[in-house]
Amino acid sequence: MEHQLHFRNVTGHKGGSVLAHHPNQFARFAARATFLLAVLGASQVQAEPKGRGPPLISPGNGPPPFSQGIGSPPSSLDLPVGGAGGGATNAVPIEGLYDRKRGAVSDTVRRNPQGSIDRQVTGRTGNTKDQLGKGLPGPQPPRPSRVPPAGEQRFVATEVLVALPSNFTPQALDTLARRHSLVRVESQAIGLTGTTFHRWQISDQRSVADVVRALEGDTGVRAAQPNYRYTLQQTQAGVAGEYQYALAKLRLPEAHRLATGGSVLVAVIDNGVDTEHPELGDVIAGSFDATDRPEPPGRHGTGVAGTIAAHALLTGVAPAARILAIRAFAPPTGKGDEDGGTSLAVLKSIDWAVSNGARVINMSFTGPRDPELALALAAAAKKGVVLVAAAGNAGPKSAPLYPAAYPNVIAVTATDPDDKLFVRSSRGHHIAVAAPGVDILAPAPSDTYQIMTGTSVAAAQVSGIVALLLEAKPGLSPQAVRKALLSTARDLGPKGRDDQFGAGLADAYGAVQSLTASPPNAPVANVATGR
Repeated sequence: MEHQLHFRNVTGHKGGSVLAHHPNQFARFAARATFLLAVLGASQVQAEPKGRGPPLISPGNGPPPFSQGIGSPPSSLDLPVGGAGGGATNAVPIEGLYDRKRGAVSDTVRRNPQGSIDRQVTGRTGNTKDQLGKGLPGPQPPRPSRVPPAGEQRFVATEVLVALPSNFTPQALDTLARRHSLVRVESQAIGLTGTTFHRWQISDQRSVADVVRALEGDTGVRAAQPNYRYTLQQTQAGVAGEYQYALAKLRLPEAHRLATGGSVLVAVIDNGVDTEHPELGDVIAGSFDATDRPEPPGRHGTGVAGTIAAHALLTGVAPAARILAIRAFAPPTGKGDEDGGTSLAVLKSIDWAVSNGARVINMSFTGPRDPELALALAAAAKKGVVLVAAAGNAGPKSAPLYPAAYPNVIAVTATDPDDKLFVRSSRGHHIAVAAPGVDILAPAPSDTYQIMTGTSVAAAQVSGIVALLLEAKPGLSPQAVRKALLSTARDLGPKGRDDQFGAGLADAYGAVQSLTASPPNAPVANVATGR
């Protein structure tokens, strides 16, 4: 489309058009154009003191002050940056964006009724698009800050996580680190979200909140946040009142006649699994250590894995499932440290689990809300991975704990042998289902056994049931898995769904049977009968 000058309210020409049949069209047009350009120049000078002049587009001056005289031009020139979240933006000056293709960009200048000039950047074809082929963005909300909420202390006090574009050179990384007095510790690409995270140490006495604020104001930083801490959910337990009472509670003997979890990959993100334990022989499909401090396998992780897939003296919920043993938690390194489960270690673990074919991810830990973890879990769910997490052992007055409270996660609470709620279970509308989690006999490192209590082991029971469902119907979506669990659960507590038990006590047999039973209106096969 040819470039045009559109004029309004010009004497002798209605609508700013030029009469094509006039014999002296070209001469008259040239004369009037010269006159009108002079008028426009004068109008511009008069408009600028009133704030209505042409937009000044320059680095550092924020979005251009478009006039509202024509349409609804964008109030910001921030352009979305690639990534799964789609919420982070970087301010890109128009000059910098179009420098290499300036010849392909034209200006359409329009004079509005108030006399000011609206300038709109357009492509050669006349469509209002940027060089990425997308429409110019409309008004965008400010990028949410990842400064930790007031009172939140569940993070590493001397570290920050920084997300940067993948094309950042080592020199640029060093420059950025020096500018903010940070020391580079490690870098990790998270394939699920297409983000490269850098873990940096704060080299002075500044708080994490202050450093995050400073980084968020730095051009090129996609995101900055604390390296949050997560804790495993197990409490001291007594002696088991009955040998594996959960088998009957979940109706597992009946369920195992239909499915045993055959070859379904269940990732256990925990503090390590004793892969040599007799209960776990031949079920470990792979191992991964996301920490930087190799340690012996933990009791918690071994117990969780055994609850899912034990098959020697004990019977796991899914004894034929395969375990991806992932270590994201390490023993405490000093006073005040509960464990080494951090945002970056958990992100690495989820990324590894998905890339290695996990169908189920068991997360028997809790912590604060983490925007980046939420993005990774959403990406995993989109790939068909079923996410199961412990609701938490913080008690009835606790705020929702994460990752259980994320919408893509099946949050599991714990019950005792009498079907009463574990007294320390967290409550909330996000609770999906309950499972036995008090005095559960499970494997422990070095060929020993232990008794576990908490929502951790309850989550493991449900992860095992999910493996049964996926063996029975491999193409099941996470939403269909949730529906099968909730629709067949045995109601406990107040009638209907509630914030204590969710839909009720999980029923492994009922859930599997709901997938394998013939449809109510299925045709009946012809049977020959004798007379």
